Amino acid sequence: MEPDLFTAAAEDRRETDPASSPLAVRMRPRTLDEVVGQQHLLKPGSPLRRLVGDGAGGPAGASSVILWGPPGIGKTTLAYVVSQATRKRFVELSAITAGVKEVRAVIEGAKRAAGGYGKDTVLFLDEIHRFSKAQQDSLLPAVENRWVTLIAATTENPYFSIISPLLSRSLLLTLEPLTDEDLSALMRRALTEERGLGGAVTLPADAEAHLLRIAGGDARRALTALEAGAGSAIAQGESEISLRTVEEAVDRAAVKYDRDGDQHYDVASALIKSIRGSDVDAALHYLARMIEAGEDPRFIARRLMISASEDIGLADPSALPLAVAAAQAVAMIGFPEAALTLSHATIALALAPKSNTATTAIGAALADVRAGLAGPVPTHLRDGHYKGAAKLGHAVGYVYPHDVPGAIAAQQYAPDAVHGKRYYEPTRYGAEARYADVVEKVRERLRGGGSGPSGA
Repeated sequence: MEPDLFTAAAEDRRETDPASSPLAVRMRPRTLDEVVGQQHLLKPGSPLRRLVGDGAGGPAGASSVILWGPPGIGKTTLAYVVSQATRKRFVELSAITAGVKEVRAVIEGAKRAAGGYGKDTVLFLDEIHRFSKAQQDSLLPAVENRWVTLIAATTENPYFSIISPLLSRSLLLTLEPLTDEDLSALMRRALTEERGLGGAVTLPADAEAHLLRIAGGDARRALTALEAGAGSAIAQGESEISLRTVEEAVDRAAVKYDRDGDQHYDVASALIKSIRGSDVDAALHYLARMIEAGEDPRFIARRLMISASEDIGLADPSALPLAVAAAQAVAMIGFPEAALTLSHATIALALAPKSNTATTAIGAALADVRAGLAGPVPTHLRDGHYKGAAKLGHAVGYVYPHDVPGAIAAQQYAPDAVHGKRYYEPTRYGAEARYADVVEKVRERLRGGGSGPSGA
């Protein structure tokens, strides 16, 4: 019986001449001990260790595995290592290009291989979240009957993107982003090992730092850029991959930006001040510098949320929800796509009408409190929901605003020490103009005059 097409393709890939393969392929780990990062999954006794242990089977009850994490952190690698360690056929499909027909062909091939050769199959399905519900349903018989060991990879939240029957039958493993230390270790290994660059070139610290920024936590990107730099250096007869060589080889200039030093804070400050000054182009420039330098997108998103209240406030009340939504999106998608979300939010905030009254109002109130201007809460505002409160005068005389026309009762709310203080002074920029009209009418009504603002 002839091996099926998918088996042949998988075997061909394994037997390709290593010297002609990309560096990222040559450096693919052969065992779990060679995997960088993901130490939470590689501890002794962990489900992943048990999955490959002694070359047989997996954790009890698990006939499929779902690997969830951002791109370039080793999902395909882990699947390949599992197949190697368990001595199973390795068949790889992508949900971007494959459909039910291809899945069924793999399953039939797996049955033939098991019956004819006694060899089980690992089916690695990349981007499983791109499969429709019906396409995911087609995997269930193979998983339930253990015709294949399914290892599926996704960058999307599996609880939203994978059908419940498949999720309940799978071992869900969450992969963490690779750190700079992980990528440094991987590049050092690639520089020295024979299957990598075999010590042909060295990598100074400044060039390594630039490669780490380029990689953005993606191992494939790091090794691809390293290979390009090494090729350029060797072609020029150099034994060192200089920063200049890396810049030329990957066509990206090194951004002078120290994520732990002054540049980090200076560029972040310039971003916020450009937004405050409504210079959208300057703001985008500084945003681009932070992105290109590998700044944590969550840090940028936090700064934008602060700016939405500090510099825009009630001039555009939608600015804060937009910034919060951007931060949530960034946390879910990560780079490179998060750059689009950060650009969206930066442009919106830079072009929004500006008001710092939220900043000045709480600043003035805090200053008074810190100066000792507090005093007791007026008795009619105190809690009256306990026995004996009325005897103390608590809540006595309180006027329930909803019981009066306009829902604003003329009574004192602030302590005597700050009664009559005006902390909030609205501007007439953007939507805050409405608040400027309303606040004076509200204050007049609270003092006992006027009939109350319409709709206030």
